[in-house]
Amino acid sequence: MRPSTLRALKRAAELTRKNRFTEAVLIAEPVILAADIDEGDEIRRWLLDHVAGFTGENRNDAKELP
Repeated sequence: MRPSTLRALKRAAELTRKNRFTEAVLIAEPVILAADIDEGDEIRRWLLDHVAGFTGENRNDAKELP
């Protein structure tokens, strides 16, 4: 994953934890949409591994996106 993509995802997680969801989407959506298939897979794995960073919940039971 490109460093700029990772920075955007981390910033989006930070904003989400602060209940600034609209800003989080504005930051994360463009990098997600611009990702190629390989980077998209990395993003998906990163999101699954860091779901608690966005929600504050621990979802060890969920390893697939719906």
